[in-house]
Amino acid sequence: MTAGQHPSRPGPRLRGPGRGAWSRGSGWGVWLVRQAALSVVVAVAVTLAWAQLRPQYFWPRWVWFGLGVNLAVQYGVRWALRKPRGRRGFALQLALSAVYVAIDVVSWALSGGGFFWPVFSTPVVAVALLAHAWWLQRRPPARERELAERVAALRRTRSGVLDVQAAELKRIERDLHDGAQARMVSLAMNLGLAEQLLTSKPEAVAPLLAEARATTLTALEELRTVMEGIQPPVLADRGLVGAVEAVALDLALPVRVEAEVPGRLEAPVESAVYFASAECLANVIKHSGATRAWVHLAHRAGTLTVVVGDDGSGGAQLGAGTGLTGVARRLEVFDGILTVDSPPGGPTRVTMEVPCALSSPKTSPSSGTA
Repeated sequence: MTAGQHPSRPGPRLRGPGRGAWSRGSGWGVWLVRQAALSVVVAVAVTLAWAQLRPQYFWPRWVWFGLGVNLAVQYGVRWALRKPRGRRGFALQLALSAVYVAIDVVSWALSGGGFFWPVFSTPVVAVALLAHAWWLQRRPPARERELAERVAALRRTRSGVLDVQAAELKRIERDLHDGAQARMVSLAMNLGLAEQLLTSKPEAVAPLLAEARATTLTALEELRTVMEGIQPPVLADRGLVGAVEAVALDLALPVRVEAEVPGRLEAPVESAVYFASAECLANVIKHSGATRAWVHLAHRAGTLTVVVGDDGSGGAQLGAGTGLTGVARRLEVFDGILTVDSPPGGPTRVTMEVPCALSSPKTSPSSGTA
């Protein structure tokens, strides 16, 4: 469900070529009746005209034949389209084949008989029908095809999960190596030097201990930053909406956050959607050249919809870089989808839809953030 739809207003129903389409005034059923009535009128008219002229050759039969062909084709197509979706193709071929064979046989009869030339065309039509039926039998049933597609999606999702996990592990390893680990090495060196100077130059130990204390505090802060990258505390404390609002407040351009999420989501879903939203907002800052952005979150009918938009230059494409591709893979784990609407010149709208349920009611209302 998109963000603009109201839950109490159902969208337009897609009416297929089922019985409802034939029962309405504009359906084919009414047109078939009208065409049949018109055909009867035309047939009676030409028959009366023949009766007035009284020629020896009864030519109105060819008019009847043409009118009958039109009616047969329309009725055959109507009959075929009423079949279930997986059988419509074969039913349509069967109906048109029957009409074709009937045309040949009636044409032969109206032409005066003689050599039965439809014997050549009828077997060809029959062979085509048999080939189509054989091909349908060879195809796996619809349920098996659905399961095969599902297995393929699960394999792709598993590969995406492994890629995302590998990237996260590399990021954490890099942050620890360049940050906290380097601070700990410096701390160990300062403490070792202080130990050596404790007896020979006690007055030089105090600055080293002060530096070691500052290094320890810096290392703790960097570790806290790494931990926030794994599971931000604001996400656990305030939920998805509050965490997105916190991200919006830290950005260098105004971001309006609107939410219609009447409760908390499951923790894995909240984490995935949070990082996906943060990545989309980061792309706004880095690439769009926008002056403002907005985020709309809504949970309706078991689906969480997040729309991240901006008034930038547009031109964003899914698959053109690693950012949106990573977001799509992150959401695909939860059967989520990502769509990008970004014409040249903007605006850009990135829509994320994730099927999920609310795990707990919301305890505090959220307000827009600008």
